[in-house]
Amino acid sequence: MWRFRQARRDARTTRGVELWRLGSWLLGLTAMAAALISPIDTLADQVFFLHMIQHVLLLDLVPIFLILALSKVLLRPVARTVLELERGLGVIAHPAFAVVAYAGLMMFWHVPALYDAALRHDTVHVLEHVTFASIGGLYWWHLLSPVRSREMTGFSPVIYMLSTKFLVGILGVGITFARKPLYAFYEQGERVWGLSPLEDQALAGAIMALEQSIVMGIALAFLFVRALSESERQNAREDAEADRLAAQARPVRDVPVAGDRDVTLDRDVRAEADVTVDGESLAPEQ
Repeated sequence: MWRFRQARRDARTTRGVELWRLGSWLLGLTAMAAALISPIDTLADQVFFLHMIQHVLLLDLVPIFLILALSKVLLRPVARTVLELERGLGVIAHPAFAVVAYAGLMMFWHVPALYDAALRHDTVHVLEHVTFASIGGLYWWHLLSPVRSREMTGFSPVIYMLSTKFLVGILGVGITFARKPLYAFYEQGERVWGLSPLEDQALAGAIMALEQSIVMGIALAFLFVRALSESERQNAREDAEADRLAAQARPVRDVPVAGDRDVTLDRDVRAEADVTVDGESLAPEQ
């Protein structure tokens, strides 16, 4: 908030400090609060589908809204540090690592023994949420961050998202259509809202699969529009540069200054007088 006010005060235009960025930041914080300190967190220990909602908030919605709020203007004081950090992390900061980590950690934490352990032990549960939030931030950083050392161009964002969302979507479909409850914690727990463990599990899996598809579709549409906008700005910059170079290459005609112009006029008057004299001397005598 402080940085946003400072950048907005110092900027010559509102580009990079638009009010919608502040709204996006607040939405990200709201989504984080909903995931961690709202009734969703309380009921997640009793209802599987609410626990799934908690996870997709941490993995996708929180980092999406927070990163969308950023811009080059807002990150200017730390841009160099961010780029150096990315280069220093090496393979960890590579998009391929984010794909493997995103899909791999989702599958890892949904192994029944690990999922039940997270629900029974607070320390394991906190570790699960920290890993989800961390890998979600890293994954969406490669797509949405205004400052990054590796740019994804062409179809690379599409491949990046399809490879990840497809794998996680398959996991969601598997949970949805499982023929028996996968997680003993929910199977042995109290019934809430009349849902059987299998119905609760099917709803949780459907939320995972549908959320992956919806978020992917919206994100790809956003990236397409942003790519078009950046292409138009790049073309405008190239046209302006071409005009500037053409103007520099064009020869400049000498424009006489006031003193030179007087000398030129005097020379012309004398030349005309000489011509008149010569003409008179050549005229036949009467």
